[in-house]
Amino acid sequence: MKFVMTAMGQQVTLLPLDQAESHNLAKFERIVIGASIRYGKHRPAVMAFIKKNQSVLESRANALFSVNVVARKPEKNQPHTNPYMIKLLQQFGWKPHLTGVFAGRLNYPALGFVDRQMIRFIMFITKGPTDPTQVFEFTDWAQVEAFAHQVCELPIPGQTAANASA
Repeated sequence: MKFVMTAMGQQVTLLPLDQAESHNLAKFERIVIGASIRYGKHRPAVMAFIKKNQSVLESRANALFSVNVVARKPEKNQPHTNPYMIKLLQQFGWKPHLTGVFAGRLNYPALGFVDRQMIRFIMFITKGPTDPTQVFEFTDWAQVEAFAHQVCELPIPGQTAANASA
């Protein structure tokens, strides 16, 4: 499903990863990739997409963000301190213009029994919340908004400041 919206005065197209392949990425001025963690890993499809489209990504203003509950900890909520972002960036030669890390949400009631128990165990070990009846929102929405503004301010390759404001 493709979503088109206006945000911060700019038209934004949101595409699930499995649909992004059917679009000509080169027609977009900025490309932002969001990747979440599931069982301690980013989806292999994210890495495959980045590797396949690396030349297009490098020719555009680009950003990458990771959503992982580990980022709920202040010492792990920056791209250079978050183990998942560090590992993701080490897996390929692409260096995004902008990176971000967001903690996301833990929705215990939406998880199946086995997943819920596994996540509770991980949370217990890492001193996180373990009440299986609750939803825990860890996202720092001001941080997300600041990241979005930074994405909008990324310089577009080949565009000078004069024709960017025209």
